Amino acid sequence: MAKNALPRYTDPLYQTAHDEAFSKPLFAKVETVLPPDVRPEEFALALEQIVVALGTDAVFTGDDLKDYVDPYEIPESGHERNVPSAAVCPSSVAEIQAFLKVVNEFKIPIWTFSRGKNLGYGGPAPGVPGCIALDLHRMNKILEVNDKFGYAVVEPGVTFGDLYEYCAKNKLKVWPSTASLGWGSVIGNTLDRGLGFIPTGVHYENIAGMEVVLANGDVVRTGQYAMSNSPSAHLTKLAFGPAIDGLFLQSNLGIVTKMGINLTPQPQAYMACAFDVPEFDDIETIVDVFGELRRNGTLPYMIYVFYIAEWATMFGKHSDWWKGDGPIPDWRLKEMQAELDTGIWAVKFGLYGPTNIIQAQFDEVKKVVSKKCPTGRLRQTLFAAEDGNLLDAAAVDPMYGGVRVGIPSMWNIPMVNYYNLRDDSVGAHGAYSPIVPLDGKTVLEWAKTAKAISAEQGFDYLCDFFMHEKYAIFVTMLVFDKTSPEQRSGVDKVFHRLFEEGSKRGFAKYRAHLNHMDANADLFDFNDHAYRRFVETLKASLDPNGILSPGKMGIWPERLKWLRKQNTDA
Repeated sequence: MAKNALPRYTDPLYQTAHDEAFSKPLFAKVETVLPPDVRPEEFALALEQIVVALGTDAVFTGDDLKDYVDPYEIPESGHERNVPSAAVCPSSVAEIQAFLKVVNEFKIPIWTFSRGKNLGYGGPAPGVPGCIALDLHRMNKILEVNDKFGYAVVEPGVTFGDLYEYCAKNKLKVWPSTASLGWGSVIGNTLDRGLGFIPTGVHYENIAGMEVVLANGDVVRTGQYAMSNSPSAHLTKLAFGPAIDGLFLQSNLGIVTKMGINLTPQPQAYMACAFDVPEFDDIETIVDVFGELRRNGTLPYMIYVFYIAEWATMFGKHSDWWKGDGPIPDWRLKEMQAELDTGIWAVKFGLYGPTNIIQAQFDEVKKVVSKKCPTGRLRQTLFAAEDGNLLDAAAVDPMYGGVRVGIPSMWNIPMVNYYNLRDDSVGAHGAYSPIVPLDGKTVLEWAKTAKAISAEQGFDYLCDFFMHEKYAIFVTMLVFDKTSPEQRSGVDKVFHRLFEEGSKRGFAKYRAHLNHMDANADLFDFNDHAYRRFVETLKASLDPNGILSPGKMGIWPERLKWLRKQNTDA
């Protein structure tokens, strides 16, 4: 088996961050776990065959699995540790097919991921202990970037950083979108319905043609990409017959090995816009005013909103801001508004295109907010290329640009250390991230509820939300020191209270931690969970041995459904 795997990243910044995340485990040893319903001798034989097919450097076991557990696990949650039995790192579709042949023969479940950086939701750990981790990070080719039509075709191991550097190096006239942290996989983030900050920032809405390996090793392509010679393979979502792309989002029906994704055309100008308000209840006005501007097309792209306590995590730890017990009190938050030159709530959005057009958009925003939210403060900074040329993203001041012009970074990684008190503390986080209607009164009521729940366990209210036209993805960040049993237990209680209160209101998380997938899936209960029954019918047809990521998003193969009850009982 492989020993001392090669670095996962060529970028030293990302590799250092990876090492930091996984080098200080809560449990030093990764215990040996067998796949469910597989005998030790069968597992040993299967590993021998996998090594023959893929090579010794592609298979990991024992202590070499330290990078395949949840770095933020909470033992107080009552769930069994999410530990794999082995890990496999293929470099091609052919190697995936060879691997699938073996695991189908022995009925060994696997857990697939691209880069495993979905931290706070389980990272690379398997939903079912004993699965073999199928790690696709070595499949890292940028197959095409077309700057005339604005798309890229990538493999799962390509990071946001990789794609940006490729486009910048080749002076291509496109800006790739990036998530908050540049170390993640473009495909992995997109399939999990992740988000960026520029016009193509709703990543899953910008998919154009995928290649998927099914459980039996067959390879299918979607949309126009399903034609072997189509010049429109990555120009449109249009298909002939049923569109199947959505079946592979947050899914365990196949393994995505290639994806076309739209990129933002390099604009002539970019305007960095900010708006903030002084009072907590002003969130109602923000949601209603900016929601209307989103719906009527004045602001055509997503808007990002954050609470002051979360913004403060970028500039210091909790103990730097407040020396007393419990969460930072409101009077201190008011002082911090002046210290950080921001409001209690702050809105960030960008305008992209020709200068005269985005200036007209901003003028309309100014007219509306000055009338409907006069206590707020609206600011803008314009960046434009000279002589009608296109704007270089790197020329934008990082204070105003960065992820908002598609430049990846690790800008908010300090947040995880917010509650660290000792030199040996290790920061971690979770999240409760429901979809909430974009209605001011609804959002205000939820924000007050979530803030009070956080305070019950002594935590600051750390939250942000992404405003689409009609709904928000409202993220309450659950930051904690993972070496503290009190904080681990407290943050687990906060999550479950948020989940309970959100569920009462009909809210469901847009993505879920491994340990919470079944509970979130149970919320979709119409007609005796007809949606889940439908998808599990597809699962039975496409994956009769139930090997692909069993239980992911609450979708289980028939032979392992006993594990669903086990998870629910926990």
